Amino acid sequence: MRYFVESYGCTMNYGEGAQLSERMSGMGYEEASSAETADVVILNTCTVVDATEKKMVRRMTELRGLGKEVIVTGCMAEVQPGRISVRLPDSLIIPPKNYSEFSDKVGSKYGCWHPLDNKETGTSAILPIAQGCLGACSYCITRFARGKLLSYPVDELLAEFEKRLKRGAKEILVTAQDTACYGRDIGSSLPELLSEMLELPGNFRIRVGMMNPDWLAPIADGLMDVFEDPRVYRFLHVPVQSGSDVVLSAMRRGYTAEEYLSLVGNIRSRYPEISISTDMIAGFPGETEEDHRKSVDLLRVLRADTVNITRFSPRPGTRAAEMDQVNGRLIKARSTELTDVKNEVELANNEELIGRTFRVLVTEEGKEGSVIARTDNYRPVGMAEDIRLGTFCEAEITGCSPTYLIGRTLNNRSG
Repeated sequence: MRYFVESYGCTMNYGEGAQLSERMSGMGYEEASSAETADVVILNTCTVVDATEKKMVRRMTELRGLGKEVIVTGCMAEVQPGRISVRLPDSLIIPPKNYSEFSDKVGSKYGCWHPLDNKETGTSAILPIAQGCLGACSYCITRFARGKLLSYPVDELLAEFEKRLKRGAKEILVTAQDTACYGRDIGSSLPELLSEMLELPGNFRIRVGMMNPDWLAPIADGLMDVFEDPRVYRFLHVPVQSGSDVVLSAMRRGYTAEEYLSLVGNIRSRYPEISISTDMIAGFPGETEEDHRKSVDLLRVLRADTVNITRFSPRPGTRAAEMDQVNGRLIKARSTELTDVKNEVELANNEELIGRTFRVLVTEEGKEGSVIARTDNYRPVGMAEDIRLGTFCEAEITGCSPTYLIGRTLNNRSG
């Protein structure tokens, strides 16, 4: 029997999707190349915004039309099982909190076969380190799906980390809903976990996942010490969400715009070339033109290397859904302006790197025979060359766009 895992949403979801794939293989199922060629499709859902939820519903209808057996996992399986049952009345619905029962539930319905050989991890692997978070953001439906923080034991994570390295991974993405919270419920911390991972030998890279500012601040010094090891990408994804303190308070984010900029400034004082990624929500309920202007100004001051702009959409059951909503056309206009500013800033940042040389790790295939590599601060570099994935090499930056660099390799490659 053939299966296919179709994941959507955050890095965490993709990491869990890979783990579910391993369990299917462990029960003797054969991985298909697409949903269309599979007997069973694991639809690993996301419902973070309204547009994504609608996409999930459409996909359920499509899979039903194809006559596929469907197992629904991910956040929608927890917070909107009713919507799933209407469209897929015979499907298995397994939310993240019940993943420990995944194999038993699948085996009971579809049976088990002789386990297949473990497949290689690939150049990049995702390692989820916790479920849930400690936040109380007024707009977030994910915290209802994932619950309170549940950090995975250090020894289990170290074993998983080592297993991925042995299977060939050169880049491991350490992820959670908020990686900065890791360990607060089990007497550990993210810097401690990373330090133990770095005790393992090998030429690999670790990318630390998203961290909210209020939980990053207490561990920032320890985390920066960990960044001394060149095997950790000097990269931080720290969402700001708004430049207005009034909006941040309504969001229940737990910090001010000035505190956010101070935190990033202190980190940059130690690592001036660290790559900063952030998120911004356009049109949060009650957002005024003045609030919006503060967000625009913050983007120009912050000069982040990557900015993800999201148009606010109310999620059922959240406090923000009950607030006074901003007109949709106004949200679109504000999102467009924020996007224009972020493209301007990102392009200016990238143009400053033209002519420089960086050591990069080739991590994925690009379009038309090209590859994508990552610098030591996780900047993407597109190169129109045939280079084996997992190769370290020196690359000269020859051009750029707002979202990526363009480069060519120098003649000194190593595996």
